[in-house]
Amino acid sequence: MYNFEDELTCSVCYNIFDDPQILPCSHTFCRNCLEKVIRSSGSGLWRISVARLKCPSCRNTSELPQSGTLALPINFALKSIVEKYKTPNHVKAATCPEHNKQPLNLFCLKDKKLICGQCLTVGQHQGHAIDDPESSYLREKLTASKYLHILSDKHFTGVSFVIKKLEEQMTYCKQIVLDDKKEVMDFFDQLNETLEQKKQNMLAALNDLNQQIVEVYAPKIEEMKEIQDEELDLISLSSSVQEETSPLLFLENLHNIRKRMKALKKREPITVLPVAIYPQARQVLNNEWLKGSLAEINLLSTPTINLCFEMPEKSKTLPDKWTVFCILLMITLFFVLIIWLYNSITVNHFASRYMSYLYEIMEPVRKSLGSDVYRKPGWVSGISHKFSYQVYCD
Repeated sequence: MYNFEDELTCSVCYNIFDDPQILPCSHTFCRNCLEKVIRSSGSGLWRISVARLKCPSCRNTSELPQSGTLALPINFALKSIVEKYKTPNHVKAATCPEHNKQPLNLFCLKDKKLICGQCLTVGQHQGHAIDDPESSYLREKLTASKYLHILSDKHFTGVSFVIKKLEEQMTYCKQIVLDDKKEVMDFFDQLNETLEQKKQNMLAALNDLNQQIVEVYAPKIEEMKEIQDEELDLISLSSSVQEETSPLLFLENLHNIRKRMKALKKREPITVLPVAIYPQARQVLNNEWLKGSLAEINLLSTPTINLCFEMPEKSKTLPDKWTVFCILLMITLFFVLIIWLYNSITVNHFASRYMSYLYEIMEPVRKSLGSDVYRKPGWVSGISHKFSYQVYCD
């Protein structure tokens, strides 16, 4: 392959001719290169006398006039060719990235790469052995074949094996992630289903309790409203009686008012006691449910619901009537036995005082046990449900 750039390259600087000048021996060089040769007259390769210049190519000595290289003729033909070669429309070989527009027309044997003339003279390849690209091309073709054979071996770097292992691990990890996603979805679906069921159970318990409250309080409110309406009716009737002028009608109406007032007086208002809902949903959720683990959520249950009209503390400590009666009877029999065994004045006096004191203490208890709350027993049986709500009154 013929390289046209070789004909346009100066043999001194190995670059494209710049202002080419012809020596008397017909060899052409750059004017700047000839100036450098003259200045380096004592540097070794080319020696000059005062009026003589040795040609770098053929070594012939040429005599220079007094004006030096300016008197040498310019190679206009070569200069014109170089100018056309340097035009942008000209398709040319690759240029040096370090030296602008300088062609890569040399091959560095040390670094095994194409270089330009400036790389060899002033660049980082100074002093390196060089060759022309054509010879280097024929020689390096064998090297390229050798490299192809080496690179064709899949075990050259082992990267194929590494890629295979990495791809297998990536597939394995992706499969684990997919399996974990499925586990997460199944877990939370089951958890949501369980929580939804618990939620519906609690709401059902609250609805039942609300219905029970209505059943307990609605009749009483209705009864109190009847008494209130009777009071308002009597007030209106009493006001109208004041304006009655007929003695007979006045007395008859007054008798009716008195009779109805007596009947109304017997209908005493229900005593409203303080009420409490126990336990409340907040207490159950915070004190029991939130303290448990997720694994125990299916085991969480709610106690039986009871509607009560006594505070929990009183209901737990207050015994029933028969229990108190039995205790009092046993204490009485005990003291009677003591009096019978020790029939003395001191014992009789002490027993009499103690029995009076005991009677004063137990009399309020007897009255309390004999009274009714809302005309019902102390504990009122209510509905039963898995979630316990209790209404207590003092």
